[in-house]
Amino acid sequence: MSATTLAMMEQKSINFDWLLLACVIALLCVGFIAMASASMEYAAVKYNNPFFHIQRYGIHLLLGSLAAFMAYRIPMSFWQQTGWLWLLFAFAMLALVLIPGIGREVNGSRRWVALGPLTLQCSEIAKACVILYLAGYLVRRQQEVRERFRGFIKPMALLFFVTLLLLLEPDFGATVVTVATAFGMLFLAGARLGQFLLVILSAVMALVVLIWTSPYRMQRLTAFTDPWADQFNSGYQLTQALIAFGRGEWFGVGLGNSVQKLFYLPEAHTDFVFAILAEEFGLLGSLTVVALFVLLIVRILQLGLSAERHGKLFGAYVCYGVAFMVSGQAFINIGVNTGLLPTKGLTLPFLSYGGSSLIVCCGLLGIVMRVHAELYQKRGANDGDS
Repeated sequence: MSATTLAMMEQKSINFDWLLLACVIALLCVGFIAMASASMEYAAVKYNNPFFHIQRYGIHLLLGSLAAFMAYRIPMSFWQQTGWLWLLFAFAMLALVLIPGIGREVNGSRRWVALGPLTLQCSEIAKACVILYLAGYLVRRQQEVRERFRGFIKPMALLFFVTLLLLLEPDFGATVVTVATAFGMLFLAGARLGQFLLVILSAVMALVVLIWTSPYRMQRLTAFTDPWADQFNSGYQLTQALIAFGRGEWFGVGLGNSVQKLFYLPEAHTDFVFAILAEEFGLLGSLTVVALFVLLIVRILQLGLSAERHGKLFGAYVCYGVAFMVSGQAFINIGVNTGLLPTKGLTLPFLSYGGSSLIVCCGLLGIVMRVHAELYQKRGANDGDS
């Protein structure tokens, strides 16, 4: 049997990055357990069905797995050629959600569109679309991005309109993650540091204006600095989350034994699921989840670096974008739960109850797995030619 035949047989039988897949499965398992524990009492009272959120999470996980499989089967060239269409789709979705009667309003924010029994959070889709478009732009305009200011300012102009639509919802957390992801991708593509300093200075000034002109954002910021000063009003969520961490100690109170999930901590199964996990599994359980995220992100960055070295720049920039998005969202959510950052509604990837986030994250990781598969095929072809 020839070396070429052996190489072809290998690339058909081994197409997955097993380390990446193991990290994702581990996070999904932990997320399912933590979310189920945090949601059962709440669901029993509100929906008269303790398994309400568990059943919907299962549906979302099935849809996410299907999205990952479909994304994995599609060649990277398709995503690269249709990047501008995805950007238009993002604009359309973000505009659609603002239309009264179409966009669904919850707690003063209009972020969701109802699709039958499911709801779609448009900002989650927009983050993925921005990554796909920007990765293609950085391949097409790589030299211009590195050498000319206009190569840097063009995607910034598009990003401005995306963030404007996000702020109209309002979804400040998604805005921060989207901007940080775009900045990270541009930096790794070789944009000049001086350009970043100018844009970052402008962003900081805009952030100050947004906080100063928005009473609820100012209230969150002041509550963050000293939550115990008003622990039954503006600082309530953070103080209850900190109590959960304190009760967890080293090894936790045990699965299902959380007290804070019994209507003390609002949004226990969504934005603050990490606090409930810390209460039930302790510091060691929390650090295990953090380690899984670190391992996942490092592995995605390694794939991106490998793709860049083999000349697959689009796949490399997609990997970088996904790594920045997941790490940024995880950092903000865990930072909010632990009091490191001001309170902001943002899901923890793979762990929080949130169907749109789960489906989009699974789909993006399916694309990352496709980058690995095409890298493996290229290596196999090179080995066969030699």
